[in-house]
Amino acid sequence: METIQTERFNQIFSHWGRHKILILGDVMLDEYLWGNVSRISPEAPVPVVEILKDSIKLGGAANVALNVKALKDEPILVGVIGKDKNGERMREALNSVRITDEGIFAEDSRQTTMKTRVIAHNQQVVRADREDTQEISSELVDRIIDFVKKKIGAESPEQSRREVSALIISDYGKGVITLKLLSELIDLCRKNHIFIGVDPKETHFLNYKKVSLITPNHNEAAFAYGKKIKDEAILKEVGWGLMDKLEAEAMLITRGQLGMSLFERNQSLTHFPTRAKKVYDVTGAGDTVISTFTCAFTAGASYKEAALISNHAAGMVIGEVGTAQVTRNQLTEELKNFVKD
Repeated sequence: METIQTERFNQIFSHWGRHKILILGDVMLDEYLWGNVSRISPEAPVPVVEILKDSIKLGGAANVALNVKALKDEPILVGVIGKDKNGERMREALNSVRITDEGIFAEDSRQTTMKTRVIAHNQQVVRADREDTQEISSELVDRIIDFVKKKIGAESPEQSRREVSALIISDYGKGVITLKLLSELIDLCRKNHIFIGVDPKETHFLNYKKVSLITPNHNEAAFAYGKKIKDEAILKEVGWGLMDKLEAEAMLITRGQLGMSLFERNQSLTHFPTRAKKVYDVTGAGDTVISTFTCAFTAGASYKEAALISNHAAGMVIGEVGTAQVTRNQLTEELKNFVKD
């Protein structure tokens, strides 16, 4: 599937931007140190990078929220930070882009995750991580569940129309997405007919049972199934095998230069060739896929249409260095060449 009908294109984008989307997961800061290399260190055989500028961006689940906002839907971000300087930076960064921090919980026993990347001549030289990966406390799990329930409106049975249209789970394995949290929220969303999209951590893969959509890359899918994807036949075996285990509605496997493959519960398999013209950096590409797919689906797109739209969005961001977001206007312009009567 490489094109979309004009009528469907107009229908989808006329309803786009009217939805509140919960994003739950591991929030982090991405720090970038930009510079040049002109010599090797006399202390060790490593390059000396002269830092010329630096920047801090929202990463992880916070980058998913940024993507949702850029696409004109309203993100409600839920995550955990430490009571530290980087936690304050996180709140400041969210407030600066008008994303509410009411769902950001602080825990004494952990530090706010920060990933520092040193980049010289558009090439990443090294990455340094500051993080804690132990599971959050059971008390904090309960507080998050209560927060999500209130946002969904699950505590008001008489409420016929839910305030939230979708839940995105962005799992980077930093301790926020516990088994109890997953099972309770998946059950809650299913009861309230709310779309659940998951950008998975491979080691937690089989915990995401009965979600609407899961978006592993090919390495994560291969790890979860226990078999390296070497060809089309193994791709199908892995895809359908995981679909059976997860009982999901759909799975979108991102395959780098080979594009994406969408497995649907109705036994439909659709391949999408890559739209990337150049590849500088895949940082945040998974965030773009899950956020764009969810926004498209809540606007009325089918799984295939949402995957096609997500494929184009991903092709746009991996041509940039660092985490990047696609705006709704940029996306509609990109897609106009693939709309047919």
